[in-house]
Amino acid sequence: MAEQKTNVMRVLDQKKIRYAAHEYPHGDAPVDGKTVAALIGADPACVYKTLVTRGNSKKIIVFVIPVEKELDLKLAAKAAGEKSIEMIHVSEITALTGYVRGGCSPIGMKKQYKTILDSSVDALDTMIVSAGKIGAQVELPPRELIGLIRAETADVAKEP
Repeated sequence: MAEQKTNVMRVLDQKKIRYAAHEYPHGDAPVDGKTVAALIGADPACVYKTLVTRGNSKKIIVFVIPVEKELDLKLAAKAAGEKSIEMIHVSEITALTGYVRGGCSPIGMKKQYKTILDSSVDALDTMIVSAGKIGAQVELPPRELIGLIRAETADVAKEP
């Protein structure tokens, strides 16, 4: 059976960025990142989740952090140049990003939002992010992702 390309994979192909696709079995409900890591046989420290926030300026800011960590709202606000930030409501995800909860990727959102990756990516050769749908992930070098989405890195994650 041929692999089904997601929009994320098509963007990576178009930009000639090499990646490895990973699929995992799933239902309709999102699964947590640690479970995704286990299902694809990956080190959870290399698997990242995409979080969408709103700053006090009303700007949307996207953060990409390890699945085993939480977003530190104070550090995130500082990194984004905002007084404060808060997570967007789940009901807004699809309208803002074009993705569903559990399948949100930093690649190929409806708009290019300011994106900040946790600085833990600096120590990695490859990282894994959502491929834009539940059940699909892509693995690629962090530098390639940062260049593609014009992201920055900062310390924004903390232990839960």
